[in-house]
Amino acid sequence: MRVYSPDAATLQALRRSNIGLILDVPNEHLQGLASNASAAADWVRRNVVAYWPDVRFRYIAVGNELIPDTRLAQFILPAMRNVYAALSSVGLRNDIKVSTAVDAGVLGSSFPPSAGNFSAAALVYMIPIVQFLTSTGAPLLANIYPYFSYASSPSNVALSYALFEARGAVVLDPPYSYQNLFDAMLDALYAALVYAGGPDVALVVSESGWPSAGGSAATVGNAKTYVQNLIRHAPRGTPRNPGRAIETYVFAMFNENQKAGAETEKHFGLFYPNKQPVYTIQFL
Repeated sequence: MRVYSPDAATLQALRRSNIGLILDVPNEHLQGLASNASAAADWVRRNVVAYWPDVRFRYIAVGNELIPDTRLAQFILPAMRNVYAALSSVGLRNDIKVSTAVDAGVLGSSFPPSAGNFSAAALVYMIPIVQFLTSTGAPLLANIYPYFSYASSPSNVALSYALFEARGAVVLDPPYSYQNLFDAMLDALYAALVYAGGPDVALVVSESGWPSAGGSAATVGNAKTYVQNLIRHAPRGTPRNPGRAIETYVFAMFNENQKAGAETEKHFGLFYPNKQPVYTIQFL
């Protein structure tokens, strides 16, 4: 499960649930935590230590989708270091890993997947972040959305390829071949990590989903197909890392009817705001 901002009621409800959790440091808090180690220590004390070990925190996501095009990108690594130091001071650095979440916008090239590389603008931030992740044994968190790649270029991306429904290889990238877009996107990021000096940095898919309304191919049927196929596929790994299960977090639990932006952004949930299911899936 991923929680994008510390919420006492949510964290309290998660006590002794044994649900693994990604907890975000909200983007608007990065500058303060980057510039003040005491503020980072207080944040960790209030939002992590107060609930540990009853709440099973796995990762602290320091910022979401900020690289490379926001003024806040410069604060990510200093904030990560301060949060890591705060966790270290209470003996939790090996239990809870500190990372940040990126999206496909960090890539300057992604096709074929083996040519994946961070853009020049992103590389300025990613190289030192990758060094930090390597030194601490933490993964990079990645938000992976085949839907947006399909919707932006439906004449070039087959819907079946985006939905894990293709019957054979669609992209050949010797020695690898790709039957779904999700794997291709993930392996492009893995290639970029190698080029950035992080061949041993793992990827955790911190978001992936498909909208059930609001745009091209955004239907309940397609959303259910994508999410169910994603869950079935995750244990298999990617062509670059076969058999290495992909730790994946489905986005999202609820539709966000009040969310600003494109209409599709309101319709990624498994449930409506009234807690009725949009569609049903099986996690096991």
